[in-house]
Amino acid sequence: MKNTHLYHYFLDEAGDTTFYGKGKVPIMGKEGVSQTFMLCMVSFKTPLAELKESILLLAKKISESSYYKDVPSVVKRLEKGNFYFHAKDDLPEIRKEFFDLIKNMDCRAKIIVGRKKTEFFERKHEGKEANFYADLLSHLLKDKLHKYPKIALNIAERANSTAINNLENGLKIAQQRSDKKFLEKEKATKVSFTVHKFQDDPLLSVADYLCWAVQRVFERGEMRFYDFMQDKFSLIVDLYDRENYEKGKNYYNARNPLTQKNKVSPHTP
Repeated sequence: MKNTHLYHYFLDEAGDTTFYGKGKVPIMGKEGVSQTFMLCMVSFKTPLAELKESILLLAKKISESSYYKDVPSVVKRLEKGNFYFHAKDDLPEIRKEFFDLIKNMDCRAKIIVGRKKTEFFERKHEGKEANFYADLLSHLLKDKLHKYPKIALNIAERANSTAINNLENGLKIAQQRSDKKFLEKEKATKVSFTVHKFQDDPLLSVADYLCWAVQRVFERGEMRFYDFMQDKFSLIVDLYDRENYEKGKNYYNARNPLTQKNKVSPHTP
């Protein structure tokens, strides 16, 4: 297939999968513990090499700029090798520059949001963070298993969650959830996984930034990043929002955008 960018997807996450502290003490609702965990999958409609080059050029510009030379987050990354974009730690001015670059990319993101509910985590995911990740991954993949003969998933490394057996588990669940008529042998999509250290693939930064923009809505009710990038989101699913799930309103797109009402209140067990 010539247009390899059409079947490559780039995955990163936002938030954490932490429910317990030392001694399995519940820490949901505590400062620094996220209310949600989400996975973002981005696809691009233009050749990947060109996109990577544009990101690397901007990263080089920032790393060589006298304006940023004493910024701790920039210095730290340069000391480890090269500057790369990471929304959570980037200076607001740097975020704006990278969001502007993404704005001009022909890309689309699908995001699955998992609200962190301790009782649900224990019952559905058997109290295992890797199972939580695999469940969200399955919902990212289930409607992709008939689009192309093959898809290549480029995934940001995340400890046991991105171990090959857990990724394959997520794929297996996706296959079970997908429309069975697309799973006939001659129609089944071949799926490959490549796990990268986040800083080693520039395109993972696009997934990181778009995921972070949505996370700000769910964690803080902060809309400006999401509003600025809204045309990049093809679908956002608030997966465990049981109230709106029953009404079929937990799917968000251009016709049903996120609002400040999507902010998740602190949850305690």
